[in-house]
Amino acid sequence: MEEKKQAGEGPETKATDAKGKAAGGPEGKAAARADRHTCLGCRFPLLVAILQLVLGVAVAALAFIMSSLSPSLLARETPHWAGIIVCLVSLLGFVLYCVTYLADEKTSLQFVAKLLYFLLCTLAMVLSLLALSFAVHHHGQVSAFTCAEQGGDCRCTLEPEDPIGRTFLYADAGDCSSITGTLKLYFLLQILLNLAQALVCLAATFIMWKHRYQVFFVGLQESPSVRQWQKV
Repeated sequence: MEEKKQAGEGPETKATDAKGKAAGGPEGKAAARADRHTCLGCRFPLLVAILQLVLGVAVAALAFIMSSLSPSLLARETPHWAGIIVCLVSLLGFVLYCVTYLADEKTSLQFVAKLLYFLLCTLAMVLSLLALSFAVHHHGQVSAFTCAEQGGDCRCTLEPEDPIGRTFLYADAGDCSSITGTLKLYFLLQILLNLAQALVCLAATFIMWKHRYQVFFVGLQESPSVRQWQKV
């Protein structure tokens, strides 16, 4: 009977016990946590960078479409600059994601990339709020316009009864409905898109500030000297 019991405790049984202990120990728990964080979109700043890229392209494209209505529209009325800067910030976010994904990357490169991303996100948020304020002002202004066609241009005024009131001339606008209707709709879309841009950039700066630039989850790394799993 004793020989049978000893025979039952072979290498396979010991291997099974070792696996069970490893699964229940700290290394097994760390491996389980690593499995739960395998989603690429869960790692900062991939999701934020994708949102910034989509919103930046949308703002810039809408601004160029607005500029095609009339060459008289100013740069503050077609805020393509706000979309372009957000696109550049999103590209830096993709670079930052690739840098932090490498567990053996030097911390100096990570720190510089994260600091630059933080500063550019702050700048992009300020520019988005500036474009938002311009869009709100011009939307209210266009809503109060009284326009009349003059040749191929569209002449608009805020107070038709005032002979010396300020007038706005939109060259090559054609039908004035493109100013009082289409342009007003474009300003409304700019308000929504720039507001979304500002909120996304604010979320990015908040996350960077909260985690102090160096504690984003990018995986688990095993220390060669001490058999422990550490977040990197």
